Amino acid sequence: MNHMLTSEDHQKIKDLRLTVFAAKFFELTNDESNDRLLPEEVFMNAVDHTLGIRQSQKTSKLIKQAQFPLPSANIAELHYLPGRNIDQARMKRYANHEWRTDPTNLLIISPTGGGKTYIACAIGVAACHSGHSVYYTRMDDLARLLMMAREDRREHHQLLERLQETDLLIIDDFLTVGIDQNIASDLFAVLADREHRLPTVIVSQTDPSYWVKVMPDKVAGDSIVNRLANNTRWLLLGKTDMRQINGEKARDAAGFWE
Repeated sequence: MNHMLTSEDHQKIKDLRLTVFAAKFFELTNDESNDRLLPEEVFMNAVDHTLGIRQSQKTSKLIKQAQFPLPSANIAELHYLPGRNIDQARMKRYANHEWRTDPTNLLIISPTGGGKTYIACAIGVAACHSGHSVYYTRMDDLARLLMMAREDRREHHQLLERLQETDLLIIDDFLTVGIDQNIASDLFAVLADREHRLPTVIVSQTDPSYWVKVMPDKVAGDSIVNRLANNTRWLLLGKTDMRQINGEKARDAAGFWE
């Protein structure tokens, strides 16, 4: 099959800047085991290989940009222990969810140690694999970023725009720290813009009734909580302490020492 391509042909393919495709295509045409394949079959094999590489690179880029604290979190590796209030069917729905076409929010609530951050990251990573852009942040980090960004009008606008336009916004440890009026105002602007357009995942140890109480302004607080608590799905994890369970497993593993 190699006789069909000249050195000039090789150079033309490289000139198209299809480096990965060219490498695979040349590999296939030089393999005698492919001599019985039709030219178009060899071509499409190289195309499929190239698309697979590009998809993998795109997914890796989306995961990196999301800045997950647990970028290797995987829905397939969740533990469905009694009392966690999660099941495989429901989590599979989240893994395959089309977030852009269904802007329903998700509230993940559990006591500390319930594994809610891992679940949120696993959902976010799955969204990246589906081609969605994701922005993960802890509430305290977000408050700090918004406060610093206010010193530069352009930077502040860019941050708000990113929060408003990412396909899936995940805010972890929601309202575990107090926020001032300016941060509440920014949060309101983001959530109001995303409402019925793009979904937000809120991860917290507390429920909406507590959020209203700690907001600096009751009117803004009611509005923010209303936007989060309505048009939403709830994932109420049980009291199973996953930190304790994982710690015990680590101690039981071979080679553990302390």
